[in-house]
Amino acid sequence: MPEKQRVYFVIDMKSFFASVECAERGLDAMTAKLIVADASRTDKTICLAVSPALKALGIKNRCRLYEVPKNIEYIIAKPRMKKYIDYSAKIYGIYLQYIDKSDIHVYSIDECIIDATDYLKLYKIKAKAFVKKLMTEIWEKLGIPATAGIGSNMYLAKIALDITAKNSDDGIGWLTEEKFIKELWRHKPLSDFWGISTGTVNRLSKYAIHNMEDIAHCNEELLFREFGVNAEIIIDHSWGKESCLMEDIKNYKGKSKSISNSQILPCAYTPADASLVMREMIQEGCYRLTRINMVTCLIHIYVGYQNELKTMAKGTKRLKITTNLYSQIIPYADALYDEIVDKTKKIRKIAYSFANLLPEDYEQYDLFTDIEKLKKEKILIKSLLDIKNKFGKNAILKGTDYNPKATQRERNNQIGGHNSGTEEDA
Repeated sequence: MPEKQRVYFVIDMKSFFASVECAERGLDAMTAKLIVADASRTDKTICLAVSPALKALGIKNRCRLYEVPKNIEYIIAKPRMKKYIDYSAKIYGIYLQYIDKSDIHVYSIDECIIDATDYLKLYKIKAKAFVKKLMTEIWEKLGIPATAGIGSNMYLAKIALDITAKNSDDGIGWLTEEKFIKELWRHKPLSDFWGISTGTVNRLSKYAIHNMEDIAHCNEELLFREFGVNAEIIIDHSWGKESCLMEDIKNYKGKSKSISNSQILPCAYTPADASLVMREMIQEGCYRLTRINMVTCLIHIYVGYQNELKTMAKGTKRLKITTNLYSQIIPYADALYDEIVDKTKKIRKIAYSFANLLPEDYEQYDLFTDIEKLKKEKILIKSLLDIKNKFGKNAILKGTDYNPKATQRERNNQIGGHNSGTEEDA
């Protein structure tokens, strides 16, 4: 019996953050000139989103505020991450009116993958009409415009969204393996294709491989030498093939055994001031470990200097213990920080990660540790986290959090490093 021909949608909200801000103001997201940026961070702040009307004028997402031409009038909206999450949930709710959650994968805050195969027969509707119905309902109910890709597998649906939908009058692209070969085999640049990074493009160019047709006809042994097992994915994608199904995504269990965080500092910090921020971040990381009942024995710290963010200082420290307690981890973090930091340079970025995570049952200390003291510390921390969960992250703070160079109070009111849009006082 032949395998059922599947149909996937990938639906993406156009300039999502900017569109939400337009909708909140009763403006047409397609014609209003609006930029989402925190102007209080100076004109060097990054624009998180620009509305389609500004994109049509050549203004790019992720530009700096000062790069926007002065002769263009536009609205500046401060980021409100909680508001965007709320809209994303409402959009997901619209999908759920027609599609079971087992056939929906939330790819990002503004993009979803849908296995529409069984619903086309159920609703007696064509694929393009169905995706258009979903897009129209999102626009009519929420004022958010969308684009979409339709494909016979998830990869083709994504490529249809990213490449062909841009040249479609209705914002909908559609690809099968045959159409992919006919229309996109010689498309350039290769970096337009999902999964092909700039680094991959550069590695392929060494062998005069510049498009998908070149990959498809390349000696496979060469690709496996260059990319290892990942060559199989690259080769399949060059023919428009993808074996992954929605059920594979749903059943996937992540193998990550680490947690991490980073932040760009509001200005250049001295190493001493940046050390304060590093300590705040380590403490929040310890709280995070406690919440998920995990412990660590390995810490990494990364530091980016002013005007040198691409070449970060970095180091690793293996703990002699396995723990999630700040009092036990911070001495190692302080020592590592002092080892890697150039005290003559100003710092603009700090990042850390805890690796080799294990369940809390594997907690381990040396013979000289006062276990009873640590038990009391754990009780105190869990009580503190209960209060923060109930009354907000700033309900209990340390004295150092009020230092002018500290950032934790402000970050507690952020989501993903941006203003949450809540009214919680710092």
